[in-house]
Amino acid sequence: MVLTQIQDPQLELGRDPGVSPVVYAEVEDVVKALLIAVGENPSRDGLKDTPDRVARMYGELLAGYWMEPDRVINGALFDVEYDQMVVVKDIDFFSLCEHHMVPFFGKAAVGYLPGSKVIGLSKIPRIVEMFARRLQVQERFTQQVGQFLDETLSPRGVTVVVEATHLCAAMRGVNKPGTRMVTSAILGEFRQNQTTRDEFMAHLRGGREPLI
Repeated sequence: MVLTQIQDPQLELGRDPGVSPVVYAEVEDVVKALLIAVGENPSRDGLKDTPDRVARMYGELLAGYWMEPDRVINGALFDVEYDQMVVVKDIDFFSLCEHHMVPFFGKAAVGYLPGSKVIGLSKIPRIVEMFARRLQVQERFTQQVGQFLDETLSPRGVTVVVEATHLCAAMRGVNKPGTRMVTSAILGEFRQNQTTRDEFMAHLRGGREPLI
């Protein structure tokens, strides 16, 4: 079973992340101080509401810290007699690099070999989103998605492949736009069996826009 995940309009992780007003106020103060430090006037028309907007933006972009895994899954684990590979690919995500707090973004693909349970289709993109909406490095983000699914589903195997563009490399530092990074997490039968890994990669390359 192979499914291509189009951006889910129902993903609302950032709408109510549970950030308290005190946290918003602290972020606003920091943004005001930053504006002053770079020589700007936080009271001018174009900037007077910027601290509030930035605080709310971070409430959305970092909502993963306040997401409860049980609510993300919401009971969508099902006893199904299905022992073939399940692949969900083309999962768009956006995250913030923890080193410079600038975005990295791209697509994730997740495959698993069911044990006794399968998980609802929409839950896999939500799990990706939960870990993406934190300060991250791509390597850890990839591992977290794989390990979470492994612990939650107890499948025979899980693999996650993430391909992303990092703005810290594109717009500063080495200034190399177009550079992409690919990471993977390979667990269970995917690690042990080359044929299984090859099948997963064939599914990825079978779409209109191959991940790698």
